[in-house]
Amino acid sequence: MPKMKTVSGAKKRFRRTGTGKIKRNKAYRSHILTTKTTKKKRHLRKSAIVDKANAKSIAELIPYK
Repeated sequence: MPKMKTVSGAKKRFRRTGTGKIKRNKAYRSHILTTKTTKKKRHLRKSAIVDKANAKSIAELIPYK
């Protein structure tokens, strides 16, 4: 059985935690930041855990991470 390939776009965006959950960065932080409040931008800095509905499909994209 050949090895599975990791999707290169996914390996840049997702990583695993120590417990095996998948961590992601939040969206809406790249441009048009002048209209967003400081509080909103501060909260967008933090990473989040991928929700259960999408975790299985993302885990298939990063099989060895």
